[in-house]
Amino acid sequence: MTVSELSASAQDYLKMIWSATEWSESPITISAMAERMGVKPSTVSDGIRRLAKQGLVTHAPYGSIELTAAGRDHAVQMVRRHRLLETFLVQVVGYGWDEVHDEAEILEHAVSDRLIRRIDEKLGHPTRDPHGDPIPSATGQPHTPEGTPLSSVIPGRAVTVTRISDADPQVLRYFTELGLVPDTRLTVLAHRPYADVTTIRLPDRDVDLGPSAAEAIWVIPGG
Repeated sequence: MTVSELSASAQDYLKMIWSATEWSESPITISAMAERMGVKPSTVSDGIRRLAKQGLVTHAPYGSIELTAAGRDHAVQMVRRHRLLETFLVQVVGYGWDEVHDEAEILEHAVSDRLIRRIDEKLGHPTRDPHGDPIPSATGQPHTPEGTPLSSVIPGRAVTVTRISDADPQVLRYFTELGLVPDTRLTVLAHRPYADVTTIRLPDRDVDLGPSAAEAIWVIPGG
């Protein structure tokens, strides 16, 4: 079975399970998946049972969900589709980086493997999407993500933004106003947990970030 032969919901489930552990060590649960998808836990449970029967996931009762080798291969292909489409929409079609997630969610179920190969060639085989998330290779090899959360950086350290979560389009629009995108260099000035604020220094200004904004940013050392 190829990934294109799976239902759209199965493709979504596999991609979500894989993506949940890309930037976190905590496996995803039924309840977390239901919350992200805006559906009832029972709906997700039924979907996971179908995937388990197909040999794509394992799931202990009330435990975390794990991909099998076949499930992982399909998941990585869906992640590749999604991130190449996001990159194509930004670089070629002219979408903003805050607009592409939902469009890619729709298109990724309809494109052929041939079209994805053509898009990859057209873009020059990019290794990350507009938000900094790594794009798996054509052979299905995921690139190991680089970076640590901004909240873990010791004040006074200069860092470079490597990835910004695309979970909230409003946060992305705010970052656009600040000029805060992947490859931006900044210095962490202070963490003030009592005020839930992280202060950073950008090339042209100092900015106080609230928790949702700070948690969306991943960085690597050096600036």
